[in-house]
Amino acid sequence: MPNPIEFYFDFSSPYSYLASEKIEALAARHGRRVQYKPILLGAAFQVAGTRPLVDIPLKGEYSKRDLVRSARFEGVPFALPQPFPVATVGAARAHLWLSDRDPARAQAFVHAAFRAYFAQGRNIAQSDVLEQVLREVGADPTEVLPAIQQPAIKERLRAQVDEALARGVFGAPFMFVDGEPFWGHDRMPQVERWLAEGPF
Repeated sequence: MPNPIEFYFDFSSPYSYLASEKIEALAARHGRRVQYKPILLGAAFQVAGTRPLVDIPLKGEYSKRDLVRSARFEGVPFALPQPFPVATVGAARAHLWLSDRDPARAQAFVHAAFRAYFAQGRNIAQSDVLEQVLREVGADPTEVLPAIQQPAIKERLRAQVDEALARGVFGAPFMFVDGEPFWGHDRMPQVERWLAEGPF
């Protein structure tokens, strides 16, 4: 079976949200699947010496406009939530825990959590919202929420963040196709060409 598209993302990354709405169909067109890998962008920003795009002078105001326009272009519901960004540790751990037990449910959780935050304005950093999202995908929050406080799942997320940094991941979404890195949702046409025709 061909290698999956490795999709590094942060649940607080709006461009990751936009890409997540299209990446599975893109992958399927080329006989691939998507392997979702949640990370914490704060760690990457610290290493890269940067910060969230909306907090950067001049770029910040443009990015807000670009996000709304890009969502319209893609036909994806979007509203910049408040507060933004938020801590996504809980959501990331929940995804990792689910992915070990039910990959299909973990994939559904990716979409449900992204849509809750960026389409519905629900703060996924809040435990009651995270509980609701888990229920929406058929997961049992009374099982998941205690589990994500355990040392093993905390270490798993730390290890995935470290792995991402070691591979040069500095933003999100960050995709690897057979080892080739692509940063940003606007690189998806390049990802598609690479899958269709091979390296260029």
